[in-house]
Amino acid sequence: MRSKRVIDKTNMPYYNLNMINQLSRILTMLLTLISVFFVFSCATGADRISAELSPAELIQRAQEASDHSRYNTALQYYYALVERYPNNLELLCTGEYEIAFIHYKQKKYAQARSEFNALLERYNSPDAELLPQQFKRLAILVLNNITEKEKPLFKKK
Repeated sequence: MRSKRVIDKTNMPYYNLNMINQLSRILTMLLTLISVFFVFSCATGADRISAELSPAELIQRAQEASDHSRYNTALQYYYALVERYPNNLELLCTGEYEIAFIHYKQKKYAQARSEFNALLERYNSPDAELLPQQFKRLAILVLNNITEKEKPLFKKK
């Protein structure tokens, strides 16, 4: 005759409802704090960038951030450059090109393409001869690279 196994319920873990409710509240508070921190850390920092920085300093800090793959910080400096100097065509083209190039480096090809095309439209305006020509050439090169990267790869049989 087979003996039946008896389960000893005294060794089984016991979770009382009160403990579960406390854990639930703690997790909810943690998730809320993390969410709040995330929202504030992702807010644009253009307002935090000192108004006393010269255009050269804005560009330098953006380049340093970009060199260390801190693209969001770099974008903040370039956006500040574009916002603060909208009538300086050279600085405007510099900022617009660099913003588009960062999006290209982030593999946001559709956004980069749109921004490069918008920059190239400036070169079709009556002020085109006043614009720095290097950004036109560079934008065309990067647009060609985007086109190449987006081409489907076909395997030869």
